[in-house]
This record gives sequence, structure tokens and C-alpha cells, in this order.
Amino acid sequence: MEQTHQKPREHNVDNPGQPITDKKRRKRSKNLIFYPLGTIGRDMMYFLFNNCILTYILFTKQLTGQQLLAITGIMVAARVFDALNDPIMGNIIERTHTKWGKFKPWLLIGVASTSIVIYLAFNSKLQGWPFIIFFGIIYFAYSITYTMHDISFWGMIPALSRDADLRNQYTSRATFCAGIGSTLASVLIPIFTTGDQALGGSAGVAYGRIALIIAILGPLFMLFTLFGVKEHRGDDMEPKTKLNFRRILRTLTQNDQLRWMILIFLLQQIANSLVLGGIGSSFIYFRYGYTGGLYSIFSMVGVAATAVLMLVYPALSRRFVRKQLMSFGMIMVACGSVLELIAGLAMPVGSASFICVTIGYMIVNLGLYGFYLIMMISIMNTVEYNQLKTTHRNEAIITSMRPLLTKMGSAIVVALTSASYLLFSVTEKTNQISSFEQQAELGQITDAARMEGINGVIASVQSGQTNGLLLTMVIIPLVFGFASYLLYQKNYKLDERTYEDICRQLEARGEGEK
Repeated sequence: MEQTHQKPREHNVDNPGQPITDKKRRKRSKNLIFYPLGTIGRDMMYFLFNNCILTYILFTKQLTGQQLLAITGIMVAARVFDALNDPIMGNIIERTHTKWGKFKPWLLIGVASTSIVIYLAFNSKLQGWPFIIFFGIIYFAYSITYTMHDISFWGMIPALSRDADLRNQYTSRATFCAGIGSTLASVLIPIFTTGDQALGGSAGVAYGRIALIIAILGPLFMLFTLFGVKEHRGDDMEPKTKLNFRRILRTLTQNDQLRWMILIFLLQQIANSLVLGGIGSSFIYFRYGYTGGLYSIFSMVGVAATAVLMLVYPALSRRFVRKQLMSFGMIMVACGSVLELIAGLAMPVGSASFICVTIGYMIVNLGLYGFYLIMMISIMNTVEYNQLKTTHRNEAIITSMRPLLTKMGSAIVVALTSASYLLFSVTEKTNQISSFEQQAELGQITDAARMEGINGVIASVQSGQTNGLLLTMVIIPLVFGFASYLLYQKNYKLDERTYEDICRQLEARGEGEK
């Protein structure tokens, strides 16, 4: 006990009143290493499917306006399906009891099945309405399989520790590794699927090969989490309730802080995902040229600063409260948005304009990713708030809200992206590009002829089209980010001091983790 008083950060929140042993420290250190490593491959899969699927379709398939609307409808419908599927999956995980715990079986099943789905999605030769039908099946399959391991992975954090500082470390490190996976994907995929460096000489072949590689890497990285992490399992022995919507709805209705976070996080996800959802790549290709390396630089620089944020966030969180950090982030979003608009609208097309647009996006992304980290932790902290109010943690149900909202946000992003494509006649140009890509894939034209034809299409793009894409990718994130900022500042009450008080009350009631 004397050692605990001398070193406040070593306070054993998970087992109140007990000193932290060397074995406990080794377990924490091991978890802090192996838990985040598991998500690198997962987020490569996530980026490929969620951020590249629409670009893949646009530049490898011939689409009518009706077919683009059908694809949009499928994505939105799948997200509505997820609105039911995610909490149900959370409830299933909550009731799972095996010698491997409740999370790891679903991590294994989910990541393995997602790999199969991703490979199939990017290796279809179908066109027209037969492809639309295939896409509907594969998209719903992805929604089911990815949910299995996504809820399981992030749902483990409350089970790893109740200590606020440790949760910050787990969250920031896992998000950092997720950033590594998504950054690698965002850099390498455009390079090897676009322009004269496309693997196999066409976008279709290139996406198929990359899908195979990522489908293998996903399960391999998950082995770190499966075999290297040990979570608390004391709450696994609680009586399991029958699977029904009543428990899910009760959790939502009784937890007012979770309800506010659902709205706030949804707005943030829309703001954070819009650029990489397809609009960013189309804008870069149309304005600066059909070269994958340019978009790779744009996306890599855009997320590079966030990697630093993931590492330093635990230190920042000890110096500043979350609402202060939100204010810093909002200032960055506003400043970066202004720089993007000036560079994109007022500067002539060239390297200087591209550099300034990229730096502006980096600043915006830094602010929005700060929001993301804060909101991840804010959602997780509603677990103890729920336990205080209802005596039930319901951690799997509560943490299932994050992937649910991420998917709902991506559905809205798809709708906004498709609407902008139709509004600015983007598909007229992408259909012409995909025609050259298909001819090259079939060996009907040479690679040089493919690039000559595509460059001609890019040269015909009107300034109104590129300016429209720029305004969409800047104004919408700014507005939605600002709305999430205001709602968080006004309505989220579980600040650092309040959360610590809740943990003390649970300790006094004898409800600490064992």
C-alpha cells in the first residue's frame, strides 16, 4: 500500500486495495504490445473494402445512373441492417462463455471469414446488373463478418483494465496500429492500382492481387491478439440474459451519456470519413492527374500527423482535459479547411497548389482524429456509468455502438459521395476511364494506349466539376465536425473527475473487477 501511495499511476484500479505485482506489470506490458498489433491487418482490410470499393467500381465497371443509385441503396440498406446486427452481435458476445473467453472466438471466426469475402469482392469479372446483384450479396456478407471481429476487438478494452490511464494507452496504441494498417493501405493501393504502375497493367487485375495479399495479412496480424493478450474474465461468469432487443434498448434508454455519444460520434465519423471515402481520390485524379502516387502522397501526409497524435495522446490526456483537447482540435479543423479552400480555388493548378491542399487536409485530419480518440474513450467510459446506474456493465453492447456508428457514418458518406458524383457528372468521366481499363485488362489495347486515352479524359474535366468536389470534401467535414464539437462540450458529463468518482463509488459497492 505504501508503494501505491508513492506512485499514484501504479494505483491498482482493477483490484482495489491490492499492490501491483511484477506478474501484473508483465501482463500489462504484454497486453500493451500484442493487443494493438492485431488490428494492423484488420484495418488494411477495412480501408480496402470501405475506402476503395466505390473507387474500384467506378474505375473498373461501366455504370449507368440507375446502377450507381442501386449501389448506393445497397450500401445504405446494409448499414441499416448493421443497426440491428451490431447490437445483436454485441449481445451474442456478451453471452459467449468458452475457455478462450468471450472475445477471442469471434475475433478468429470474424477475421477469417472477412478475408474470404474481401478476396471475392475484388476478383469479380461481372458487369452491369449481374455485378450489382453480386455486389449486394457480398456487401451484406462483409457487414456480418467484419462486425464479428470489430466488436470483439474494441470490446476487449474495458475488459483489459478499468484504469483510465491504461485505457488511454490501449486506445491510443490500438488506434496508432490501426493507423499503420490504414496508412500502408492508403499509400500502396493507389500506387499499384492507378496509372502506369498498376499491377498487371490494369486497375481490375491490380485490385484482385492486392485483395489476395491483404486477405492473408488480416488473419496473420490477428494472431498477436489471439495468443498474446489476456483479459479480465471475472464478469464472464455473470448470468447471461436471453438474446433480445429489450436489453439493448434498456441499455440505450437508461444511459443518457451513451445516447449523446451516439449522435456526437456519428457526426464525427461522417466528417472524418468523407475525404477518403472516394471524393478525395476523384478530386486528386481530376485536378492533378491520374497518377496513384499523387493520391498516395495526399493520403499519407494527411494521416501522418495522426500517428504522432496516437503516441502522444496519453501524455496530452494527463496534461489537458478532454474538452480542452476538443477545442484545440476544432481550431485545427477550421484552419486546415481555410488552407484547402485557398489552395484549391485561388491557386493555379500545380505542385504548390497540391502541396497546400495536402497540408490543409493533414491539419484537418489531425483535429478530427483527435476527436476520434476522445470519443472512443468517452464511449468506453459509459460502461462504468451504466454499471453505476443499473449494476450491469453491458460492455459488449455499449462498445458495439462504435462500429455500428462507424458503419452508419460510412453509409451516409457513400450517399453524399454518390450524390456529388451525380451532381457534378463524375460518372461520365469515370465510365470513359473504366472503358480503357477494361480494354487493357482484356489485352485489346496496350498500356501506353490506355494511359493516353485516360489522360485525354482527365484533360476534358471541367473546373466546375473539380471545384464542386473540393467544396464537398471541405465544407461537409467542417460543418459536421463543428456540430459534434458543440454537442460534446454541452452534453457530455463524464469528464475525468466524474469518471474517477464513479470508479470510487463502484469500489465502495464492491463491484471492482476481480
